[in-house]
Formats: sequence, structure tokens, C-alpha cells
Amino acid sequence: MTKGADNFDVIIAGAGMTGATLALALARSGLSVALIDAQPVSAQLAPDYDGRASAIAAASMNQWRVLGVADELQAAAEPIRSILVTDGAAPGASTGSSSGGGVLRFDGADLGEADPDAPLGWMLENRRIRAVLGGALAGSGVEIIAPALVQAVQTDPRTAVVTLKDGRTLTAPLVVGAEGRKSAVRAAAGIKTYGWTYPQTGVVATVALAEPHGGVAHEYFLPGGPLAILPLTEQRASLVWTEKTDRADALVKASPEAFEAHLARRFGDHLGRPMLVGPRFSFPLALQMAQAMTGPRTALIGDAAHAIHPIAGQGLNLGLKDVAALAQVIVDARRLGEDWGSELVLDRYARWRRFDAAALAAATDVFTRLFSNDVPVLRAVRGVGLAFVNRIKPARSLFVREAAGALGDRPRLLLGEGL
Repeated sequence: MTKGADNFDVIIAGAGMTGATLALALARSGLSVALIDAQPVSAQLAPDYDGRASAIAAASMNQWRVLGVADELQAAAEPIRSILVTDGAAPGASTGSSSGGGVLRFDGADLGEADPDAPLGWMLENRRIRAVLGGALAGSGVEIIAPALVQAVQTDPRTAVVTLKDGRTLTAPLVVGAEGRKSAVRAAAGIKTYGWTYPQTGVVATVALAEPHGGVAHEYFLPGGPLAILPLTEQRASLVWTEKTDRADALVKASPEAFEAHLARRFGDHLGRPMLVGPRFSFPLALQMAQAMTGPRTALIGDAAHAIHPIAGQGLNLGLKDVAALAQVIVDARRLGEDWGSELVLDRYARWRRFDAAALAAATDVFTRLFSNDVPVLRAVRGVGLAFVNRIKPARSLFVREAAGALGDRPRLLLGEGL
């Protein structure tokens, strides 16, 4: 034990959406939690912080419902009523025609729910998620330490000691890395990563649409990469435009009028001419996997453990699965009188999550390589595959239920059950 240190049950580095959700789940279960972030929480709520939106699976919303924040989140969300995937050889996304490629459509009936109008998920702007989680944390008892930087993490057989850049020292049986791809906690634990960059950049923006989007999420595959137009509230859409890096840079620097005209040519006019709302952002795309999800008195969640291509829109949901599993492992161990930072306990978390994370990372990589090209043979294979899935309801149902988090060994929070 470090003299003069602040003592907690769990220390979480990273107050983003996964770190904040874990902090809230643990605090609701009676644990003392310190939540550290390099940015003031208020800075993460600004519209110009990153501009992204996330597709939220039903299982992720179940978790937030247990934590008491789902109603407020759903009030700011746009339900996804259907998903339309178009493999296009030429500009012009589909309303049902193939644009020379294949078309695949998912809707609520593919979920197998009693209500065929049940949404496939929800689209939520990240800043709104952060705002709701931040409000919940304010009354939760979690100690938020921000802005602050983790300078060092040391562990012994009983404790993790976190030293901040300002000299403050914190101790806990467990420290969690939730700070993203450049996790200081992961580095301190000596956990290496593997992966690769893609020759693509994601351009993100919000657009206003002239015609109602009807809750349809469009994923339109072009040789340079996928173009997604995802429904938001107030007749807006979140745009995720993947292009070769040099073209993406040009899109970000183009005038609003030129950007809108190029988007209209790429996507077609069935939603009317899109109008930019707010700034544009660009993000280099890469796959990065930690070689282990745990280390000495250390656990990793979210992008600190696995950062994947956004082609399937599952990055945040993957991290929220980590949260639900780790929270359950910690709370169950505490209930049994076990040391929740021990290797024995943390291995339960690692074994629970590593296959799912690796499988999704591999699947997104295959889809990225398969669809981000214009090779005639591969285009033919894609067309056959999309047609097969589109015509076979069990195949569509499998895809949709997996994306909704309705398959596999699910933690209690994802089932809508308390810890």
C-alpha cells in the first residue's frame, strides 16, 4: 500500500462511453470507483469534439436500461427500422435496385421478435451518449479526475498503484484501461498489440436530408470503401464515408458546396440533396488487437483491447460487451469474497471475451477486403453472397441477431438483468 494514496475498489483510465458505462455499473453495485480522463468531461460534449454517431444494439440498450439511462438516451435516438446494403459498381445507392451490384435488406421481422416493427437498433450521436452518462455519473459517487494523465502504473501481488502526471497517487486491486488505441494502462502492463492500417480514411459528417429517411440505414459499397448514411433525429443523417486516403483528404478540404455535390453524385438523389450540418472530421482506419485482454491487476476494454474497421458499425457495441462481462466478473468475485484483481478472476473475463472480439475483428477485416475493390471475380462472388442471404430468412436472421447482441453467452446486463 502506498502511503498517502487515495484508495478505491477499481480505477478506470478513460472516461469515454465504455469507461463511463463501466464506472456507472460498478458504482451502482456498491464499489468505489475512480474515473480518470485526459480531457475535461465538458469538452467531450461539444459538437466539434469528434462528430461521430454510433449504432446501438438492443443488448447494449438493455445494459443502459439496467443502469437507469436508457429512457433519456432513447429520447435522443433515431430507431433503425431497416438496413439496406447495396454493392454498387457505379454511383447511386439503392432504393431496391442493384445499381449493377447486389442488394440486401434487413428489417425488424428478421429479429424474430413478437413485434415485427421492433427497431433493429438505434442511432445516437456520441456527444449525446456522453452527456447522458456524464449526468448519471455526477450523482453516482464515482470520483471523476479530469483533466489528468496516467504517468505510471505499478503492480504488486495485492495492489495496482496509479501515479498521475500531477503526482497524485491512487491504489486499487484492479486498474482498467479504457483510453482507446494508445492506452497508457495497456503499455504499462506490457501488453503488446498487433494489426495493420488500411489504405483508407473515414470521413464523418452530419447532413440534413431533403426527403424523409424512414429510419433506413444505408450501407453502400463502392470500390474505394463503404459509404454509410445512417438515420438521425430531426431529418438528419450521420455520414461515414470511407475513401482512399488522398481522396478523403480532398473531401475534408473541399468547400461545403463541392462536398455536397460529390456526395449527391455518389449516393443518388432519392433522399434529396444532402446539406452539411456542422464540421467534417477524418479518421485513419486500422485494425489493432491487444495480444491479451488482461495483465497483472489490469483489464482492457473497448478500443484499448480491440479497435476494428467501422464497416459493420459494431465497435462501440463490442466495447459495451466487454463492460458487461467485466462488471459481472468483478461483482460476482466481490460477492464471493475473491480478489477481483487476481489473475484467476481476470482470466474468467479474458476467456469470456477474447474469442468474440477476435471473431468480429476477423469478420470486419474480411468484409473490408472483399468489398473495397472492383475486381470482377470478387464482385461476382459478392453478388451471389448478398442474393443468397437476402433470399434465405434464417440467414438474414442470423446476421441481424448477431448484430443485435442476441446470440452467444451473454452477460446479465446485456439480457436486461441486474448484477
